[in-house]
Amino acid sequence: MACWLVKSDPDTYALSDLQRDGTTRWDGVSNPVAVKHIRSIQKGDEILVYHTGDEKSVVGVARAASGSYADPKNAKLAVFDLEFVRALARPVTLATVKADPRFATFELVRVPRLSVMPVPPAIRERLLALSK
Repeated sequence: MACWLVKSDPDTYALSDLQRDGTTRWDGVSNPVAVKHIRSIQKGDEILVYHTGDEKSVVGVARAASGSYADPKNAKLAVFDLEFVRALARPVTLATVKADPRFATFELVRVPRLSVMPVPPAIRERLLALSK
């Protein structure tokens, strides 16, 4: 099972919205690298949800409820269905991530505008440990 991080503006669609809805289609991504990552997502993959804007924090855990498929609005893009798992006990801020040298190669630090990215196992473990 792979792990991914997806970014969302909490004013547009927050983790609490996903919790309320249970599932949603993750769409609106047009960056070619992010779309490539979405095409690699498989049903059951773990998804870390990151709030952009003023929060700038990893705030929750979700799961891919489907593999990727063509965006019904634009077949050149890809989407997937996302289901809520849980909110983190303590959000992990971008400042915390940037201050920890173990995250230096993580795309959240290296490519900050990328909206969907893989999370290597060691990075996943560290993020989840920081959220307790």
